Amino acid sequence: VNASHCMIDFINNYFALFTLYTAMAVEFSGVMHSSYLIQNVLSMVSGKPIQSNEEPKSGFTFFFFWARVLMSLAILGFCLA
Repeated sequence: VNASHCMIDFINNYFALFTLYTAMAVEFSGVMHSSYLIQNVLSMVSGKPIQSNEEPKSGFTFFFFWARVLMSLAILGFCLA
């Protein structure tokens, strides 16, 4: 039996739906954005550019991205303090 032919519907109850919405909220909030700082630092150190299908961030998107990175680092710092 191939899994692509017999897919299981995981979001068939309210707890799974709550888990999905919670994960989406955490992703949007930017709590885990400190990993992007590590990615950018390693890219600069290695000298290799980050290949992406997205266009470079500019304007409000650029500010919002780095604001979430700084917020994530602040949360991480307070958690480790």
